[in-house]
Amino acid sequence: MNETTGLRVVVTGATGNVGTSVVRALAEDPQVGSVLGLARRVPDLAFPRTEWAAVDLGEEENGDGLAGYFAGADAVVHLAWRFQPTHDPVVTWQTNVLGSLRVFKAVAVAGVPALVHASSVGAYSPGPKEAPGVDESWPTHGWPDAAYCREKAYLERVLDTFEYEHPHVRVVRMRPAFLFKETSASEQRRIFAGRFLPGPLVRPDLLPWVPDLKGLVLQALHTDDAAQAYRQAVLREVSGAFNLAADPVVDARVLGDLLEAKVVRVPTGVVRAALAAAWNAHLAPASPHLLDAVLRLPVLDSSRARRELDWQPLRTSTDAIREFLDGVRKGSGEQTAPLAGRKAS
Repeated sequence: MNETTGLRVVVTGATGNVGTSVVRALAEDPQVGSVLGLARRVPDLAFPRTEWAAVDLGEEENGDGLAGYFAGADAVVHLAWRFQPTHDPVVTWQTNVLGSLRVFKAVAVAGVPALVHASSVGAYSPGPKEAPGVDESWPTHGWPDAAYCREKAYLERVLDTFEYEHPHVRVVRMRPAFLFKETSASEQRRIFAGRFLPGPLVRPDLLPWVPDLKGLVLQALHTDDAAQAYRQAVLREVSGAFNLAADPVVDARVLGDLLEAKVVRVPTGVVRAALAAAWNAHLAPASPHLLDAVLRLPVLDSSRARRELDWQPLRTSTDAIREFLDGVRKGSGEQTAPLAGRKAS
């Protein structure tokens, strides 16, 4: 770190749900001298000491130029991820896996001393659904039938090799639960529910019941709280994996309370069949394979992040979901291509 100018940090995937929060958190920290945000499209956003550059990690020819962007950086935060098209996993593999390999190679070539990688709860193998949850030693083999989990788990193995071959690079793997904030609402509605579900219809009076599925137990976290953990991972001399989640654990009863809806026990096969029919007809972007994975995700123990990153979420999981639902109804977004809301689109 330059004593006068502070840390230089490069963030890939800087204009999405997590990226905008991480860039903002870094730009506001006095220990950070400059931030370079990389994204497929340069946004109309201004943060202190922040520059932007257009880079598509899915394009092979961009791989050789990444080291130039990383030159002189004290840390690279790798967030870039493509969720769609779910019907063509080759396309997502090109960006998510091969693009990540290009990032890791460029980190080594440029001599960047720290790499903070966005892994996920989705990288974990199926596990227990009750507290205190699994720690970071739980196997990360994912749910192989879901492309998202398969790709996240594959990159965990890649990083195992990367750490062995490049012991001078401090590698941090962040494994957060589901991340929500108001301005991510329009993007996440498009990713998981599709454009055919108007946001204003997500109202308690129009959603009379919530399905109580076996295994429907998950965790959530406000994206801005996750960003503070990423910031600490850049600033502190830590390495390894960190689980990130807020309390309480969310089940059908909690969702029912949030939506003011009745909880109804429904056979998982019925819901899965309906989702599969919609997905096969290209009416829903979320695949039934992702539902299978969600129903098997373990509950996370985030005590290591609280202890070693001095991290504590400021909002509960229900606060994050409530804010997200409010954003869906209002069509909230931000001045970036991925987060464009109803008013900005």
